[in-house]
Amino acid sequence: MRVTSSMYYHSLYGTNNSKINNELFDVNKQIASGLKIQYAKDDVSTFTQTMRLDNEVTTLGQVKKSAESGYKVANQSDVVLNEFETSMNRMRTLLLQAANGASNDISQDAIAQELKGIKKNLKSLANTSINGQYLFSGSSVNVKPIDDNGIYHGNDKSMNAFLGSNNQEQYNLTGSELFLGEDHNTKREITSNIVNNNLIDGGVITTDNSIRDFMGDIDNDKNTVNKNYFYIRGTKSDGTSFKKKLELNDTAKVSDLLADIGKEYGNSGNLDLVNVTLNSNGEIVVQDKQHGSSKLDFHMVGAVDFDGTGKANVDDVDALNSGESDYNKVKDDNDGDINHLFVHEFITSGLKPAAGAADKIEGIVYDRTQFSKNGSKLSSNVTQVLKADNAFASPSTKISEVADLSKGNAGTLDGTVLNLSGKDISGNDYSYEIHLEKNDSADSTKNGSYFTPDGGTTKYHIYDMDPNGRKAVDADEMTYQQLMDTVNMAVTNNLPTSDTADEYDTAIQKSDVDGKTELSYDGKITFSDQTSSITKASIALYDKNSDNFTKDASVMTFNSNNALTISDPKTDFFKTIDEMIASVSDHTNYPDAKNANHRTIGIENAIKKMDDLQSHVSRMHSKVGAQSNTLNTSLERTQLLEVSTMTLRSSVIDTDVAEASLKLQQLTLNYQAMLSTVGKVSKLSLVNYL
Repeated sequence: MRVTSSMYYHSLYGTNNSKINNELFDVNKQIASGLKIQYAKDDVSTFTQTMRLDNEVTTLGQVKKSAESGYKVANQSDVVLNEFETSMNRMRTLLLQAANGASNDISQDAIAQELKGIKKNLKSLANTSINGQYLFSGSSVNVKPIDDNGIYHGNDKSMNAFLGSNNQEQYNLTGSELFLGEDHNTKREITSNIVNNNLIDGGVITTDNSIRDFMGDIDNDKNTVNKNYFYIRGTKSDGTSFKKKLELNDTAKVSDLLADIGKEYGNSGNLDLVNVTLNSNGEIVVQDKQHGSSKLDFHMVGAVDFDGTGKANVDDVDALNSGESDYNKVKDDNDGDINHLFVHEFITSGLKPAAGAADKIEGIVYDRTQFSKNGSKLSSNVTQVLKADNAFASPSTKISEVADLSKGNAGTLDGTVLNLSGKDISGNDYSYEIHLEKNDSADSTKNGSYFTPDGGTTKYHIYDMDPNGRKAVDADEMTYQQLMDTVNMAVTNNLPTSDTADEYDTAIQKSDVDGKTELSYDGKITFSDQTSSITKASIALYDKNSDNFTKDASVMTFNSNNALTISDPKTDFFKTIDEMIASVSDHTNYPDAKNANHRTIGIENAIKKMDDLQSHVSRMHSKVGAQSNTLNTSLERTQLLEVSTMTLRSSVIDTDVAEASLKLQQLTLNYQAMLSTVGKVSKLSLVNYL
């Protein structure tokens, strides 16, 4: 076959020209765009790697942004808590100054004023915001967390920064944790509030003194040994209640009384569950040795009958109301009050007793007391705490989750009767019994819980909300909401017109217009009168067996003349601050019911509360610090990963300009050489042709 010029031209120029032009186009495109490929078809492997790395860069960018945002909040919280702790250190210093024996009323008043100023600053810090969003409101960042009364209005929801797949970190500290948090390692400690002196020799009573020194002796005749009776009530750390009458002779020691009190809390020779001691004011202090419980409570009244007629030995403490709480009056045979029954109070709260309860000697009443009144609001003072986890009760909580089921019919609330009495919003007397009863289809006598006028026969059943058929609620299924609905109907005088579920619902709706019965943030029952700014209503709610010492202790307690709290696992930040300030304002080093404010904890106890509060805030500060460090570490790591990933991506997809430029030069030279060769061949062919 003859090779023609056409064939030679096509082989040398046509094929190479197309190839070199494509390569020149590609390399110019790489240099112009900075990318090795433009489309997946250019290089599937490179395209796949690039897409994967692009996704990683995007994810790292999101993590970086989230971590930066969270770090700002955590870091600002850290800064605020630094100021918190500085202010609290100053408060503790002032409390120590107030407790100093050289401090007089004038200096304590000045200290109280400075404490109020610090409290104001603490509230301001608590309401710190960034860009209009509050730091300590939980997820409700637009809600001001602390109001003027120190009440928290945020929620307990945490907010988390996204730090990668299945990796999140909380970056906020909720006010629920900071201001109302719980420290499970804290042990509850409570105290009586009446100063106990040696009635024989004077001075503050000690554990080595005799019961005779403690309770007195009108004739100073040591040969006549009087019998002393102590009626104690309270709650153990596991939530079970107790009620006991102790008998001690004059010759027993005060330490014997304290030991007997300890036994009622479960102390034994091998194990002590509580410490029962006297403080320097002769007041009884009970400290829980089990941590994490807010249930411990205590009440005691003592009685001695100096004429030997047995008036001090009673089954119902109401009978002690015929005695005298002023020992000097009992001792004076010429005052016309010669009953010789001395009733010794150990705790006085200032609460009014329920109708029908003893009202002369306030201290003998334990839980048959009226809710405190403040304007249109009535409030109980006993927190409803779940036995299982020490949490506050909520409206949906079953009463059986809080009540002491070891009493009455063991294991059930069936048969428990609560008394509800007082005045309704119109000022009229009311008195009801709330019967907690089983609803047993197999027993016609057990058809659910109900309430009835005291001494009456009309029954108003308390209905459940079962959509498959309404029936009276079983005792053990009854909730706080159902109990509060009953209270609300009684106090507003809106009762069902007949004993049906529909009329029951109608009565609840009507009563909700006139009043609101609710659980407060700290688990206490409250009633608000919707019809008046100063309510005429009153409420007393208590176990029917309350003060009868031949029967079981109260299954439940709602409002009581109980001991003062010194330490507790549950924190109530601004309420505690108020207690501290009140102690300094009242000029009291220890609780003293003789003061106008019976519930003042005293400066010494305020210092103890401050120690607990500082410990709690320090733990919260440590948590915030840990959050801040974690977020900062994550941010730094993410920044490094972002740089590393982008570098790797660049190596995969980005053009090496130097390499591409060199290739361009090589291709250009090749192309020029090809053109030169083609030109020479073309000329040779033309000469030959000529």
